[in-house]
Amino acid sequence: MRLLVVEDEPAIAADIAAALERAGYVADVVRDGEDAWFQAETEAYDGIVLDLGLPRLDGLTVLKRLRAAGVAVPVLILTARDSWSERVAGIDAGADDYLGKPFHSEELLARIGAILRRAAGHATPLLEAGGVSVDTRRMLVHLGGRQLALTALEFRALRYLVHHKGRVISQGELAEHVYGQQEAPDSNAVEVLIGRLRRKLGVELIVTRRGYGYLIDG
Repeated sequence: MRLLVVEDEPAIAADIAAALERAGYVADVVRDGEDAWFQAETEAYDGIVLDLGLPRLDGLTVLKRLRAAGVAVPVLILTARDSWSERVAGIDAGADDYLGKPFHSEELLARIGAILRRAAGHATPLLEAGGVSVDTRRMLVHLGGRQLALTALEFRALRYLVHHKGRVISQGELAEHVYGQQEAPDSNAVEVLIGRLRRKLGVELIVTRRGYGYLIDG
């Protein structure tokens, strides 16, 4: 799952990105509204963490532009704790949730996880498909009562495929949402990753659609 973090305070941005990456997300960071608008329009993200007090272009304007352009990606806005008017304006502009500053990283992870699940129609952090359960909060995968030992990349790939089960995911899309901007994969990296994942799962869960990508049916 690939997220865009928009925060102009370097220390806060770094803390958010680190917390997200520890939780198995890919996090891209930008520090002003103009860059946020460009990134969100040109790159594919599963969610956005958006501070409202940004230089060059404020966060509320970024959000309004995204929604006007039909970008429906879930957005969690960050606001000053006592600024109820900012929270109301953000929700009215199309935000999915808000979080007041200062905040605890666990609450950030819970809220971003919740809006991502709602967007995909999942009711809980536990995703299931073909006898495999993926606990997105604790980053655990079980099969038949047995916990599987997956690498960070393998977990990201499996979570993305199960999160979007029933839809064919191209190699390019999977690469975008599993590897960060600084981890551009080799041309066959996704195939190798899926091969390792299949061997660890030991079940025919991930189907290849030749010329299209990968699919988990259910």
